Amino acid sequence: MNATLIESLRAADGGSLSLVMGLVLLAGLLAWLVLEAVRAGVRLNAERSQARVALEKLRAQLAETRLRCWQAEQAQSGWNGLRKFTVAKKAVECVDVCAIYLKPHDGRALPTFKPGQYLTFQLDLPGRDKPLVRCYSLSDSPHQKDYYRVTIKREKPPSDRPELQPGAASSYFHDMVKEGDILNIKAPAGHFFLDLTKTNPVVLIAGGVGITPMLSMANAIAASGSKREAWFFLGVRNQSEHIHKTELEKLAAENDNIHLHVCYSKPGPDDLKGRDFQHEGRVSIELFKELLPSNNFEYYLCGPGAFMKSITDGLEAWGVPDKDVYFEAFGPATVKKKTAAPTPEETAHLTKINVTFSRSGKTVRWEPSDGNLLVFAQRLGVKIDSGCCAGGCGTCAVAIKSGGVNYLKKPDAEPEAGTCLTCICRPKNDLVLDA
Repeated sequence: MNATLIESLRAADGGSLSLVMGLVLLAGLLAWLVLEAVRAGVRLNAERSQARVALEKLRAQLAETRLRCWQAEQAQSGWNGLRKFTVAKKAVECVDVCAIYLKPHDGRALPTFKPGQYLTFQLDLPGRDKPLVRCYSLSDSPHQKDYYRVTIKREKPPSDRPELQPGAASSYFHDMVKEGDILNIKAPAGHFFLDLTKTNPVVLIAGGVGITPMLSMANAIAASGSKREAWFFLGVRNQSEHIHKTELEKLAAENDNIHLHVCYSKPGPDDLKGRDFQHEGRVSIELFKELLPSNNFEYYLCGPGAFMKSITDGLEAWGVPDKDVYFEAFGPATVKKKTAAPTPEETAHLTKINVTFSRSGKTVRWEPSDGNLLVFAQRLGVKIDSGCCAGGCGTCAVAIKSGGVNYLKKPDAEPEAGTCLTCICRPKNDLVLDA
């Protein structure tokens, strides 16, 4: 092999070695770059995770701060007696339902309330010798600072008693109250409300206009910044009776912790399932069993008497403890919280008590199954005015001429001396009432 060929081979070997070394260096550089990219990705994910944790912590602190502020406002809320409010807005919600927006006439701050509570109105209706007192649930969030809102359905005569007059108070709100009018109102009251200091999941159940306190509760959960889980079930006949439809749908769309299920019992020809409602039929325990992960919730319900009795009976059969079921009923209650059964001695005593309605000229043996003196009087045809039927408005107060009463629950405000709130008490002994 000549010298020229040998030199060529040596040169080729050197070039190959240089190429290999270059490739090794390049591979090392690429590996380093990949390693650095991985490290950067890990650091970025960690930073993002830390940022998410910090954000959630900040949100929790903000929600807690809001709650503390709300609780502080609660402690200072309310007023004594009547306060004048201006009707700032009156809006038609659906057939025979209107929403009334109220602002303090004196322009002072608007106290907060507990979601689920009601306002008591003292109405001066034409042709009446004394004011008519009625209670209506607040239907918006207690975090709303600008106004109170009540949503009122016109009370029509029962279908089987068309000769009866429609509801005097609801007709007054629909036909006579207008924007700019001034109304006399007592402070928010009532023991039926959602405790916003809790975080446990809840089921909100409404029939018709019973949506009002439930909507206040759902709005309160959303406005507080809480991620508390809430299942909202509403039963109406069709879209013509779908109260606050747009507001409720917006609330569910913007809060993934609020699960909305609307039931139409008689959908109209233009009602579309999946758009206007989710289920055809009535709100039922069967629907709860199908959708809820378990029965381990607190249940709040408001609606017609038959509706509430069906739901409460079903919840009991499903094994839901009575302590986890809360309901609101205006007018004669068809659902009663269970109380301890009276002893034989107590029963013997109660069944011997005579109740006399002096103005009506009736003396009747007390019937313990009636529960309270208001229901007892109404069954006997003795007229006693009533409002909230929960011991809050004082409308059912009657003077005691002799005897005494026992209260079934603590009144929101102590009645005047010598009187009793008939909606929440029963006779302690032989009783004479000025009714």
